[in-house]
This record gives sequence, structure tokens and C-alpha cells, in this order.
Amino acid sequence: MTEPVFVLGGYQTDFAKAWSRQGQDISHMVHEASWSAMQNSQINPDQIQSIHVGNAFAELQRQQAHLGAMVAQVIPELWGVPAMRHEGACASSSLGILSAMAEIEAGRYDCILVLGVEEFKNLSGDQSSINQNAAAWQGHEDIDCTFMWPAAFGLLAQEYGKRYGLDRQYLNRIAQINYGNAKKNPLAQTRKWQFDELSFTDDDTANPMIEPGTRRQDCGQITDGACAVILASAAFAKQHAQQTGQPIEKMARIAGWGHRNAGLKLKDKLVRSANDAYVFPHVRQTIEDTWRRAGVSGIDQMSGIETHDCFTTTEYMAIDHLGLTPPGQSWRAIEEGVIDSDGSCPINRSGGLIGCGHPVGATGTRMVWDAAKQVTHTAQDCQIENAKRIQTLNIGGSCATVVSFVVEHGA
Repeated sequence: MTEPVFVLGGYQTDFAKAWSRQGQDISHMVHEASWSAMQNSQINPDQIQSIHVGNAFAELQRQQAHLGAMVAQVIPELWGVPAMRHEGACASSSLGILSAMAEIEAGRYDCILVLGVEEFKNLSGDQSSINQNAAAWQGHEDIDCTFMWPAAFGLLAQEYGKRYGLDRQYLNRIAQINYGNAKKNPLAQTRKWQFDELSFTDDDTANPMIEPGTRRQDCGQITDGACAVILASAAFAKQHAQQTGQPIEKMARIAGWGHRNAGLKLKDKLVRSANDAYVFPHVRQTIEDTWRRAGVSGIDQMSGIETHDCFTTTEYMAIDHLGLTPPGQSWRAIEEGVIDSDGSCPINRSGGLIGCGHPVGATGTRMVWDAAKQVTHTAQDCQIENAKRIQTLNIGGSCATVVSFVVEHGA
């Protein structure tokens, strides 16, 4: 990256809110997140030059497509602003951020609204789960199961067990950490949930099996929600800083990015990596690309991580791929407390997808917004002390789409 892209501000809706139960729908989420992000950033609608919307399943959940045009529909002040929608499963709004950054770096626009949004609670949990199967290769995954994604990431647990050995106590500990972090997040879906001493064990009543390799507390929480950020060029950010009196040195900026794809089918990816040190080599490459573009040496330069934990196995995979441990030894970072809220590299102080919640299309922007709050020291009870640089890792499907960002502060 020749110049960083600045995060002027953002906004996240309450992930515990079920919008349809209050007579509202995805359009209301779009309005609240977009308008509030502009207010938080001290940006007027006439300063927004482009709009990007990330969403995965609106056609299936609400029979609603064409969400790029939804923003102007609910905020008439944005009528006429170019907009587009992006779909990449759970990485949908990360693709929106990448596209907005490309427009800024190309000099097309200087101030862009990026929104991630998803509605799940308007349908039953079983139906919403079925709809999410569209992110897999329908009819070709060759996984005999009731629930595709718990089964797929259960297979990932089994793959780690086969290659390196895997003790489930470490998966249980990941869940416990993320749910614990969520209790301090006022926007987390699970902030009021209660657990007992058996919840984070392999007790079949307190933590029942969903699919082989995956128990209930291993699962991220699909929910309703939206998150928006305002991205800007360095020139625009400097001018905005002068107008608002906020020193540019205190603004968050995206310093590096990585983006790679693999095929849809999980088992193909596992076969391809059979002789590799990493289960998902393209995930490791994405992370290394991000470091290179950010001009940093590696994970030792990060104050913390916001990573995809659609299941505890996803986070377990992320730990070694991010370089916190050698391949196959993620358990060490968990056992040694490295990823604890007060550890040397905390993971998911927001609560992550398990604790904060997972409105699929909103997760990428939510990660970047939480990272921006960390490095500007505005994360309140979720704050990592003296945070300077946060890495995000967002995946779609079974690591078919992978996006990572490094967010830091300062000019």
C-alpha cells in the first residue's frame, strides 16, 4: 500500500436485537447503521462519494436483493451516490472494504460508506441454518450431516486431531474466553447469557453434540445486525481532522490487507494441504500478504486479534496460521494464556462470532470497526491496554474466501 486508508468512524447495531419481532426488517438495519456511522464520523451525506454493501443471504432470508440501492432508498440524502453490493459468505463486507479501498487508492473517491448487514431472526433457526448452506458447494460436499457448517468444522477438528492431535479442552477454553469477553461488550448478542461449571466441558447435557467434532458452545451465533464504517483517503482525512479538531495521529487507519480464495469444497482443501505444514496454506499466505503490505514483521507486532470464530475450531486454526504458535500447536497459546483478555495477544476482546454474534454479512466490517476502536482507545470495557495495531482475519465458507486487515493508529 502506497498510502493508508483511514477509518473516520463507524457504528454497530445491537446484535441481541431481533428486528422482525419489533416490526422492522433489513431496511431498518441499513438506515440505522449507515446514518449513525456518518454521525459518529462527523460526515454529512453530501460528502459520501461511494457506497459498498456486504450481505450474504438476503435473497433467501427476506427475498430481498439489490441492497446497494437500499441505502439511498432509506436515506434519500444519498440518492445518486454510486453503490454496489458484495457477496462472499461470511467475508461479504470485508470484500466491500477491499473494493472501497481500491477506489480510494485509485483516486476515484475520497470518502466512502461501507456497510455490512444481515437478517436471520425473521425465520426459524433451522431454516436460517439451511439457507447458510448456500455458502458450501451444494450437493457436492460429501458430508453426511443434519447441519452443514457444524459438521464441516467438526471435520476440521478431526483433521487437526489426525495431523497433530487435539485435546477438546482447548476448544472449550476458546468458547469460555469468547463468551467471557462478550459480557463486557454492550452490543454483544450473548452479553446476558448464563453458564455453569459444566457449560465448557464435554458434558452431553450442558454442552451437547451438534455434529461429530462440534458441540453447542463451539458454535458462533447467527443473529441480526449491521455495522458500517466510513473510509477516507489520507488527503480527505487530513482535511477532516482540521475541520473537526481531531488530530490525524489519533485516527485509525488500515495499513495492510490480504485477500485470497480457494475452492468451495472443504475436503478438496484438506486433500491439497495433506503434505503442507498448514491445514490451509492460502490462509497463511493471506496473513503474510497483510503483514507485507502493512510493513510489519509478523504477529509480534500486533496488540491483539479479531479473528473469525464461527466455530472454536476456526479460531484454533487461526492461532497457528497467524503465527502465535508453530503449526499444529495452537493449544500452547491457549494453555499459556497468550489469547486471554489480559494475555500478550488477546483474541476477540469483542466476544467474536461466538460471543458478540455473527450476522454474516456484517462480520467483516464489525471486525474492522472493533479494531479501529481498539487502536483509538475507545473500546471502553473491551479495551486492550495501549493497543497500537490489531489484525483481523475474516473467512467465508470453509475458508474459501479469506480476508485480513491490519488496523493501526497514527499518521
